[in-house]
Amino acid sequence: MRRGRWRDGDGLRRGVYVLPNLITSGSLFAGFHSIASTYNGNFEKAAIGIVVGAILDGIDGRVARMTHTTTRFGVEYDSLADLVTFGVAPAFLVYGWALSAFGRWGWLAAFLYLICGALRLARFNVQINTVEKGQFNGLPIPAAAVFVSSMILLFYYLGGSGSFKHFAVLLTIYVLAFLMVSTVRFNSFKDLEPLRRRPFNTLVVFIFLALLLAAEPQVMIFVLVTAYIVSGPVAEVIDAIRRRRSKHTENGKPVQEHDAH
Repeated sequence: MRRGRWRDGDGLRRGVYVLPNLITSGSLFAGFHSIASTYNGNFEKAAIGIVVGAILDGIDGRVARMTHTTTRFGVEYDSLADLVTFGVAPAFLVYGWALSAFGRWGWLAAFLYLICGALRLARFNVQINTVEKGQFNGLPIPAAAVFVSSMILLFYYLGGSGSFKHFAVLLTIYVLAFLMVSTVRFNSFKDLEPLRRRPFNTLVVFIFLALLLAAEPQVMIFVLVTAYIVSGPVAEVIDAIRRRRSKHTENGKPVQEHDAH
């Protein structure tokens, strides 16, 4: 989702790489299209726009890393595009779809989501070279945006129409905002290189998931992104339990006396 580390001595004088930045521009366009669709009251199309933006956002980073075209300009441009596509667009979308019915609590929730997403992006840029490889510190903003979109897509898939008012949506937005600025660790999946050798069973699992995603995209997107969001807090709880058990084991271990010679 991120471009990764840029090369030292990068500058605009040396030019910019077209392909990864063109894909980032596509993600930014998807976000703008989502905002325009929300303004016109087409919430389903707005949700699809955010999902498309997330796909393009995942592609541009991998293209930049595979082609060794990562630059500081690309990283900054990617962050600005993410703020629009995964910050402004989903906040505007969920407010128009559900939160506007809650009055001030609704727009506060939408704004809190936006500002926490901006803080999440800023923190990532600062910690880009210090955070442990393979993990994100806090919920990635694209995952939060896709979850918001998946709720709306599932709502229309199940026969819903128009706007929707439910307290669970309001609570969900507050939870997403908290997770983005939290220190909960989430897997970045940057180690899933498509050209690397994998066990045969891994291929079967990926094919099976791809078939399910093609058959029921609205349901599977919601299930997969929900599982990803839940995986972070669950892993934190499991690690805390293991650390506590390890500490108790060390404290309760009997001291062995040495034989006197």
